[in-house]
This record gives sequence, C-alpha cells and structure tokens, in this order.
Amino acid sequence: MNATAADKQWFGHPRGLSTLFFTELWERFSFYGMKAMLFLFVTAAVIEGPQAGLGMGEEQGGALTGLYNSFVYLLALPGGWLADRLIGQRKAVLYGGIIIASGHFSMAATTVNELFFYMGLVLIVIGTGLLKPNVSTMVAELYKDDTGARRDAGFSIFYMGINTGAFVAPILCGALRQWQGWHWAFGLAGFGMTIGVIWYLVDSKYLGTAGIEPVSGPEEQAVAKKHAIAVGVGIVILSLALTYLHRSGTFVLTWTGVADFVGAATLIVVLLFLIYVGFFTGLEKQQTKQVMMIGILFVFTAMFWSGFEQASTSLNAFARDFTDRTLFGFEIPTEVLQAVNPLFIIAFSPVFAAIWIRLAAKNLSPSIPMKFALGLIQLSVGFLVIMVAARVAGGGGVDVSFSGEQPLVMPTWLCLTYLFFSTGELCLSPVGLSTTTKLAPKRFVSQMMGIWFIAAALGNLIAGRVGGLIEDKPHAEIFQIVAMIAGAAGLLLLVISPFCQKHLMGDVR
Repeated sequence: MNATAADKQWFGHPRGLSTLFFTELWERFSFYGMKAMLFLFVTAAVIEGPQAGLGMGEEQGGALTGLYNSFVYLLALPGGWLADRLIGQRKAVLYGGIIIASGHFSMAATTVNELFFYMGLVLIVIGTGLLKPNVSTMVAELYKDDTGARRDAGFSIFYMGINTGAFVAPILCGALRQWQGWHWAFGLAGFGMTIGVIWYLVDSKYLGTAGIEPVSGPEEQAVAKKHAIAVGVGIVILSLALTYLHRSGTFVLTWTGVADFVGAATLIVVLLFLIYVGFFTGLEKQQTKQVMMIGILFVFTAMFWSGFEQASTSLNAFARDFTDRTLFGFEIPTEVLQAVNPLFIIAFSPVFAAIWIRLAAKNLSPSIPMKFALGLIQLSVGFLVIMVAARVAGGGGVDVSFSGEQPLVMPTWLCLTYLFFSTGELCLSPVGLSTTTKLAPKRFVSQMMGIWFIAAALGNLIAGRVGGLIEDKPHAEIFQIVAMIAGAAGLLLLVISPFCQKHLMGDVR
C-alpha cells in the first residue's frame, strides 16, 4: 500500500475502509430497494398510470423473484473468478457498479417497453456478481498485515454499511414508489448506485494497491481469457436458442419451470462436487469427514434461507394485503416493513457478539451445529407468529374460500416475526463463512466458500417457489407448513449436533 493510503486513518482504521464502506452501502441500497419492490411490481395489476405492474400471478412472480435473488449469489462465483484471473478486484467493483446502475435505469424505462425490465434484471445480476465478492476481498486486502481484533472490527464496520443501506433503501424507494410510481423508485435505486460509483472513483486513491492487479500470472490469464470468451459465447448462443424455441412455441418456458430446473441442477452439482472432493482427491480421513459436515450444513443453511427470504415474497404480500399500514392518517408503503430486519441486525449484532464472548469465557458456548439449529428454531417461531396473524386476518379460519370482510392486523405481527428471523440469522449467518473456511481442506477453501453462496442461492430459489404458493393456498397454511419444516429441521440438527461435533468436525469449534 502506498504511503498516502497507509498514513490516512478513518476512526482508527485504514482510510480505504471508508471508500469500500460507502461503496457497499450504496450497492446494498440499490439491491435491497429493488428486492423490496420486485415481487410487488411483477404481481401488481396491469393498469394505466405509474402504479401499473406486470400482472403476473403470485406463483410465476415468486419464481421470477427467487431466480433473481438466487442468481445474485450464484454469479458471485464467476465474478470472483474473473477478478482473480483477469481484471483484478479494483476494476471488477467499478465495472460491477456501473452495470448495476445501468440495470436499475433500464428498469426505470419499463413504461416504455417491458423488455427493459428483463434487461435490467440481467444487468443487475451480472453487476452484483462482479461487485459483491470483490469489494469484501478488498476489505481483507486493507488488513493483510493485521489479522487480529482490528481486522475483525474493520469487517464489523463494513457489515454495518451493508445493513445501513438495507435499512434505508426500502423506506425511500417505497415512499417514492407510492408517491410517483414504480419507474421513479427503480430510478432511485439506480441513482443510489451511481452515487456509490462516483464515491468509489473519487475516493479510490486511499485503497493503495489493494485489488489493482489479478492474482494470476500472464500464462494463467491467457488461459482464463479463452475460457471466459468460450463460456460467454456459449451462454449467448444458449439464450438465443431458448428464446427462439420459446417464441416459436416449440418449447414454452415458464418461470416456475426454469426455477425448478435451476434448483435441481444446483443441488445435483453441489452433491457431486462434495462427493468428488471428499472421496476422490486423496484427502485424509478427518478431512473427508469435515467435507461431509460442510454438506450437512449446506442442507440446513439452504433450508434456513428458504424460509427467511420469503420476506420479499409471501410476507411482502401479507404486508400488502392483510396489514393495517395506516399511521396518523397516512398509508405506510408496503416496502417499508422490509427495513425492519436490517434495523434489528444493526441493533442486536453487538449484543450477540457479547453473548458469545461471555458464554465462551464460561466454557458454555454452543457448538457450531447447535447455533445453526437455534437459527432454524427461531425461524420456525417467527413463522408460527405470522401464521397466527394470518388466521386472524382470514376471519379466524384458513379456508381460501372465506368471503367475509378481511380484517387487517397490526404491523407489530410482522415486526415480531422479523425479530425472530433476525435473531435466528445472527445465530447462523455470521458463523457460516468462518466455519466453512475452518472445515475446508486447504487446497479447496475457495471452492468451499462458493458452497456457502450456493446454499444462499438455493434457499432464495426455494423461497420464491414456496412464497408463490399463496396464489392457490391460504397464507396461514403456507406459514404453518414452513414453520413445521423449519422447526423439525432445527430439532433434528439439535439432536445430531453432539455427534456432528465429536465425529465429523474434529477440533473445529
């Protein structure tokens, strides 16, 4: 790092941390602003005026939302690969931010042509895949000579930027959507990302040499370039072929069909990869057991996110249709309730950090599998809470044929649900990546890190499909089923956690 960058400090941390903090804040602003609106927009009625949506049913809309949210995580893998092999993290973040902003502005032009909406989704997914994994890598680069508490504190500050953007975005985007319409709200998300790009360009001098060059050598870069071109051309050809077959009626694609195929393919690929690494790469016996443990945690992690991420689908629809959002004579936008979770995360992160430290000092810290189990159980409790609210909103019944006047419930039901979601997230999410790096064989650490992202991707995909079931089933019934599955999974993991810790995890704590 050059002298100028090294001499500058930001609250006792490298000055470059502020550059990445605000870049990520605005990227998360754009992402969570769009995420809060997407399902609502695609399922809104096709009418005249700024509140017109795409008129999809909840099932197709949920599948589309799940695909979008999952590909954001899936493309983090090739995004990290491109940065490592070809362009470096510095350029990857810049290009990603520009592409994201372009995607949001494309969606703002949906009123001109619906094609701009889908083009925008693709651009946002590609841009996020480039930006998200590499901005975190650059944070680590700022602390490459400091592996102690200062580094951990730096990542905690960075994480606050993520949740600050996630908190503010639904409020501002929702308010603008209600006041001026969808296209203005999409434009605001793009404006936020544009601010992030400008900030990044102006302030990048404080990053020193972090992320400027790819980690690969010239020969490896030449090979990687050929592979990237081949994959890119293949994707374009496949996309054009599928578009032709769909438009000609030869092979009609639906969002639900695509989502189911992607989900099944993802699960099969992960399973085959773990089998290959665990049994065909010459690992020691204990390393093979730890790879098996990664597979077990992958399943339970995907199950957690499949419930948690219904916040943007079924729970968003419940906020829209069955929640009294009137305050002092004004109607609170549906999207605003999506800000509750990041607010809880900001408030309770230091509390949970203190709890884990206190328990560890007394030798009472829960094992890693037990923390995952507690996360799933709290998710289940959250769904039980909203199940009760859904029954109240359904006139006391769960029959979809109920035709009486639908009473609205207070937003406190959703807030309490999100409270349990957030505490569950704090038990599971912060330890996930760290646990994966500890369990993974050294020569497979990067690939195993990708498994964590794929678990989140698969969970988002399932969440979209399950959330879309509200088109044909009562909310209460769906919430009850999810609560039972998440609770059963949590209890199962709780029961087997001593075995996992003793026989599979070894010395990893």
